[in-house]
Amino acid sequence: MLNMDKKALLIINPVSGKKLVLKHIPYIIRRLMDSGYLVTTCITSCRGEATELAAELGRAYDLVCCTGGDGTLNETLSGLAREDIRVPIGYIPCGSTNDFAASHALATDIIKAADNMASGPRRLYDIGHFDQAYFSYVAAFGAFSWLSYTTDQNLKNKLGHTAYIIDGIKDAYKIRPIHMRISAGGKVYEDDYIFGAVCNSTSIAGTIELPKEVVDPSDGIFEVLLIKMPKTLADLDMIIRSIYNQDYVCPLVDFFQTTRLSIDNEPGLEWSLDGECIVPEDHFEVSVIPKFLNLQG
Repeated sequence: MLNMDKKALLIINPVSGKKLVLKHIPYIIRRLMDSGYLVTTCITSCRGEATELAAELGRAYDLVCCTGGDGTLNETLSGLAREDIRVPIGYIPCGSTNDFAASHALATDIIKAADNMASGPRRLYDIGHFDQAYFSYVAAFGAFSWLSYTTDQNLKNKLGHTAYIIDGIKDAYKIRPIHMRISAGGKVYEDDYIFGAVCNSTSIAGTIELPKEVVDPSDGIFEVLLIKMPKTLADLDMIIRSIYNQDYVCPLVDFFQTTRLSIDNEPGLEWSLDGECIVPEDHFEVSVIPKFLNLQG
């Protein structure tokens, strides 16, 4: 007789990535059962539903799992954080790019990820509280930060990161100076920026890498990267070299670490939180929630 003395909630995004996870659902459920979990399965039908499922149901479970991309993880995590439900999370990354998985060396093979989720070790990660929302690894604005939620899903399924590059070239006209005032650690950063990110990851949208020796996802500290508006081709070359070499000691780049930020930005400015679009208030706060994400796998 099976000994299923624990309960797991499994939230499935059926359209994520190339939909490959669907044929593995029986295996995923079986692995959780073999690890002692009685499994409740929910399939999302629209954006935001994973958040509501996690918020309304999560407290009754010993493990809350999700399958999908960075956005699905964000929704699930946001629902739990909104209600302060501190339950372990299992995650099978099967989106188009899986930046969170890449940054944290998580298995992207569905079978391996399912095995890890069912019986793997647990690791603690910080998350971010952004205005009234949450993020697991990055909040970004400006040049190309919109790509993860505007790029066509079919194109992403076929081409992965290449889809973002193609869409970025097509939408290059969107690059413009964004005036921003950020207060952090007793210092004020105010300038015209073309890109900015508050992150807890070594990878931002698969295009910008932060030094692995600097980023610790469970140290209670954010890394903040702000790229100023170049005025000449020489300025642009300097920025590209800085990013390519991961050398952020550059007069056109502000790079620092902090636990809390106070931000004044332009009205209606779109931010991308783990690839999901949000328009915050003109003035808002961003803070670390240390070690909230208890990831099993």
